[in-house]
Amino acid sequence: MMASGMRRNLVVLTGAGISAESGISTFRDAGGLWEGHRIEDVATPEGYARDPALVHHFYNQRRAQLHEVTPNAAHMALAALERAWAGQGSFLLVTQNVDDLHERAGSRNLLHMHGQLRKLRCTACGEVHTYLTDATPGMACAACGRMGTLRPDIVWFGEMPYHMDDILTALDAADVFCAIGTSGVVYPAAGFAAEARHNGRGCELYEINPKPTGAGLYDHVIAAPATHGVPAFLDRLGITG
Repeated sequence: MMASGMRRNLVVLTGAGISAESGISTFRDAGGLWEGHRIEDVATPEGYARDPALVHHFYNQRRAQLHEVTPNAAHMALAALERAWAGQGSFLLVTQNVDDLHERAGSRNLLHMHGQLRKLRCTACGEVHTYLTDATPGMACAACGRMGTLRPDIVWFGEMPYHMDDILTALDAADVFCAIGTSGVVYPAAGFAAEARHNGRGCELYEINPKPTGAGLYDHVIAAPATHGVPAFLDRLGITG
């Protein structure tokens, strides 16, 4: 930890565990299925090329679920942390989740590395559109007018996550890093703790997870669900939410 009074830069990574407490299903079940579908069919470019109607239907269901869930205490606490951190140093929240619960809780300095359910991307011109209802394969892009080019703006298996340059820059400058509700096995996010550990700044690392990953990199482990662990993390930082 840096000496008292010095500016500290904070990076927080969130995974499926934080959204699960709001009722959003985690990525896949023990059988390797995601909501009853094979990952290869609904979360790969090849699956989309084979059956775009199935893929759009799948993400329409996920998008509709967002109307039924609300941010939980962990989302709210992270938004409070961001507000309280102003003036102490930089703050960046990186999420692997594709829901909008962080935004709805009030988080602002936020990067979605795996895309967002409420966005569609045109494969012809690259324009990204906010979209709140059901999408279909034959829709036209409002920017370029091409038909059938709008796909879910989700990073699928085999694709490069978004914002990696910005994330790695923030990790290189981090004095505090916290991973919340993430399995620690899916790269590149699984490597973020090591990036922060070896950035030469003596970064202090926290993990919040009911089942800690056992990565051995973390200085502090809060073995609790996010709704309990994040407020405890704020207490350790001397922040009142």
